[in-house]
Amino acid sequence: MKKSVYIVIGFTIIALVLVNVLHKEVYYNLKLEQLKQEYAIQPVSSVDHRKFPALQKTFETPQEVTEACISCHTERHKEIMASAHWNWERVAYVEGRGISATGKKNVINNFCIGAQSNEQSCAKCHIGYGMSNDHFDFNNARNVDCMVCHDNSEAYQKGTSLAGYPDRSVNLTEVAQSVGAPTKNNCGSCHFNGGGGNNVKHGDLEQALLSCSREVDVHMASNGMNMSCTECHSAENHKILGKLYSVSSTNTDRATCEQCHSNTPHFDPIINRHNAKVSCQACHIPEYAKVNATKMEWKWSDAGKLKDGEPFETDDEMGNHDYLSIKGSFKWEKNVQPDYIWFNGTADHYVLGDPIKSVPVQVNTLNGSHDDGHSKIIPVKIHRGDQIYDKVHKILIQPKLYSAEKGDSAFWMDFDWNEASEAGMRRVGLPFSGEFGFVETEMYWPVNHMVAPKDQAVGCAECHTRSDEGRLAKLGGFYLPGRDHNKPLEYAGIFLILASLAGVMIHSAIRIFVSIKHKTYKMDIIDYGSKD
Repeated sequence: MKKSVYIVIGFTIIALVLVNVLHKEVYYNLKLEQLKQEYAIQPVSSVDHRKFPALQKTFETPQEVTEACISCHTERHKEIMASAHWNWERVAYVEGRGISATGKKNVINNFCIGAQSNEQSCAKCHIGYGMSNDHFDFNNARNVDCMVCHDNSEAYQKGTSLAGYPDRSVNLTEVAQSVGAPTKNNCGSCHFNGGGGNNVKHGDLEQALLSCSREVDVHMASNGMNMSCTECHSAENHKILGKLYSVSSTNTDRATCEQCHSNTPHFDPIINRHNAKVSCQACHIPEYAKVNATKMEWKWSDAGKLKDGEPFETDDEMGNHDYLSIKGSFKWEKNVQPDYIWFNGTADHYVLGDPIKSVPVQVNTLNGSHDDGHSKIIPVKIHRGDQIYDKVHKILIQPKLYSAEKGDSAFWMDFDWNEASEAGMRRVGLPFSGEFGFVETEMYWPVNHMVAPKDQAVGCAECHTRSDEGRLAKLGGFYLPGRDHNKPLEYAGIFLILASLAGVMIHSAIRIFVSIKHKTYKMDIIDYGSKD
């Protein structure tokens, strides 16, 4: 009977211990719940533009729509015309360059290379009308495109190679009467399709975000918060928070996770302390290009091949172009694990005319290091490729790519690199030796979107591991526990462990010895008393 009671008591104790060890208390993050409540309430406009007298007309040109907008929003065009979206450049102090202007007007990328001499096509993503060459009047308010950012009818679109003008099928009156706050569709019309197609450039910005699940992005999910772009990239006087580091250089006006979530969003203080050196994105975006593939490599050196004298294209198994005669060969990837770098919010860029100093050429350099107090580990997409350069002058070439017809030196029509290079460099005022080749280039794109649900965040062992497949295996310049060897530190740790064990053993031995001595002493007293 006693044995059965002991067994029951034993199992009960074990069960209680297991319940205590395995039970996980559910804690509610009240800050997060407050944010969810705040963003769950979508603002409703109290203005119906269909009733405005200024919009009760048939518009023949988009400039007429702009004039109608300005007649009520009298000074807004001035804010727009002071923005980088309009000017395609920012003037700022850049380390090593001083006060300078950088932007689409003078930087090169390793996708479609640059807008210079190709404005007729590239202006599809400019917020203006009529940018067909380098003589665009940036002081003409009539050419400000209000509709591209404020159309809520989803009927507005820019025309292909129309210098920024809307597609000819657009009903301007319908769109003008349907304006409102910018939506995901407005922002995405350019930012999802940069580089010539969906998700080509960023990898974390694509059309799937217009209606996605929480597994794709917890913020923009249609079955979740369904947040718009402007709820993070907010604006005052059309000055929008957020930087695109393909063209921007400074650590100002950034959109950060901490703006909403603070520096201590977790219950675990150890995880919160990671925020000093690890960005939120590094843990909460374990992969990008979750729905559609993104372009990871672009080889311009393969461009220009023809079949029967005509350009051709081929597709990969995912349905993406892996070869285009006009652009070369590509490699696409899906569900990509990011690379990781140190980043302090500042950047440098290859500006037209810069000498090539090293290979691969860094088209943009994201600055930072472990020893820089402003730097954090961030996830990035690294786009690699090759592009044309001048062998004599050792500079990257801006070729003329676009033309509406053959015989105008444009590579996409005539497939002659020599003529395209000469025309393009003449346009930007730089020399061309007549000798060209192709050089490897790299470009870095910070990954900020496609935030995963918290239970899919990067686990500790994915970074703190000695495996060569650890996420931070390639990121050097600092000691990472669990990854790196440091003999003095490890020997000190082993010494402390052994010293602790030795201390415990010595202390136990002393206690045992004292206990035995105490019992012997008591027995001696008892024996002595019995003799008396």
